[in-house]
Amino acid sequence: MPSALVLIDLMPRIVALPLAPYSGDEVLGRCRSLAAAFRAKGLPVALVRAERPGVAEQPPGSGLADGLAEPGDIVVVKRTVGAFHGTDLHQRLQERGATTLVLGGLVTTMGVESTARAADDHGYEVEFASDAMSGFAADEHEFTVRRIFPRFGTVRETAAYL
Repeated sequence: MPSALVLIDLMPRIVALPLAPYSGDEVLGRCRSLAAAFRAKGLPVALVRAERPGVAEQPPGSGLADGLAEPGDIVVVKRTVGAFHGTDLHQRLQERGATTLVLGGLVTTMGVESTARAADDHGYEVEFASDAMSGFAADEHEFTVRRIFPRFGTVRETAAYL
C-alpha cells in the first residue's frame, strides 16, 4: 500500500513549547529524518501548519520550521485542530495514490490525534511514529500512544521507517 508521511504543526512557536516526553527539537529532528527517508523512496511528504482564523496577523513562529519543506512536498494550512477539515489534504494525498498515512508532529493529543481520527474516517490505513511526536504532558502522550492509537492503526518508532 503506498504510504505518505503527514507531519503536523512543526512550527517554531509550537516546537518551542515545553513538551514531554520528547522536546520539540527532538521531535523535529526525528520528523526531518522521516521526511528524508520518505522522499528518498519517492513517497509523499505532507507538512501541515496551523493558522488562527479571523486574525489580521499570525503570531510569530507560525510558519513551518526552517528548511523543513522541500520542493514537491504537500504543504497544507489548517484552521482547525485536525488537518483534513476545510483543507485539500485528502484530495492531494489521493492524487499521489496514498492509502497508508504515517503520522508525526505536534501535539500528540491534539493535532496528531485529530488528524488520525479523520484519516481513519477517510479510509486510510494509519500508522504512528510514536517518538516523532510529543505532548503537553508525558502521561497524556503515553496514554494516547499506548491506548488510543492502537485502536486506529499501527504504532512504531521512527527507526522502523529509516
